[in-house]
Amino acid sequence: MKRMIYLWAVVLIALASCQNQNGKVTIKDVQKAEKALFSQDQTVNPEAAKGAIETFRDFANQNPEDPQSPEYLFKALEVSVNTKQDAPTSIVLCEKLLKSFPEFDKNPVALFMVASFVYEEQLCDTALAHGTYQRIIKNYPDSPFAKDAAIAIEQLGMTPDELVRKFEQTEN
Repeated sequence: MKRMIYLWAVVLIALASCQNQNGKVTIKDVQKAEKALFSQDQTVNPEAAKGAIETFRDFANQNPEDPQSPEYLFKALEVSVNTKQDAPTSIVLCEKLLKSFPEFDKNPVALFMVASFVYEEQLCDTALAHGTYQRIIKNYPDSPFAKDAAIAIEQLGMTPDELVRKFEQTEN
């Protein structure tokens, strides 16, 4: 009898751990990942971040026609950038978003996040940051981020002291 209970417990655990039988990510999986992403104090749960990124990305990849897919791919990018999961993942997510959903309204934001938080801050690569800022200006000239990108280009490589001096000069 104990063996039978043990066997059933193992089977139930195995079934519960599967997203579903065909490996397709469902909206319930996405909702579960969103809930797990934040701790009770509303801070990001770092242990859940990687799983949430994968779930959001997989949903978008498996459901390209779903109107929520670009939003979930963007959300994967946000989590990746903000938790500094790893720079290559953030870059790949951004490029996937731009390629798969070229008309998505948050694409300039996605590029700006990658330019400033990934290329500038994480990788300290001003050349890649500069190129990405230029891409924003060229591809999204009417976006508010085009102006921000132009300002960011002017400030690339400046130390905090140099930025303060420049700001003081413009104030006078």
